Amino acid sequence: MSELQPKDKRTKEYKEWKAKYDAQPSGLGDVVEKVTKATGIKKVVEAITSDCGCDERKERWNAKYPMKMKNPLTEDEYTQIKEFMDSKPNKVEPVDQERFKAIFERVFEITINCTPCSFKSEVWDKLTKAVSI
Repeated sequence: MSELQPKDKRTKEYKEWKAKYDAQPSGLGDVVEKVTKATGIKKVVEAITSDCGCDERKERWNAKYPMKMKNPLTEDEYTQIKEFMDSKPNKVEPVDQERFKAIFERVFEITINCTPCSFKSEVWDKLTKAVSI
């Protein structure tokens, strides 16, 4: 009989983070849809018309006003950021800046040219916010 290995705390923490991430609205379109459902507006509109264009509008607004990363963090990326945050370093070394910049560019699908001075505001603040949802 094989011994059961205890579950890795990081794996559980990542799964919890991923569930919260997935539950977030993609963008403004999702928020408007949620409000119109909660207030009953959506039901009234659906009773009056067969197609109000809501789905297309929702997708356009989600694309134009996104509220989360285009690609979620992988478990490894999440762990790297979380462990670095938990270590509370006084400064971020250039090698770490490059590592986190690469993660940032992948999840947000944008290329940035940040300097050591702009790293905190352009990259780090957004990544720590993403991990802390």
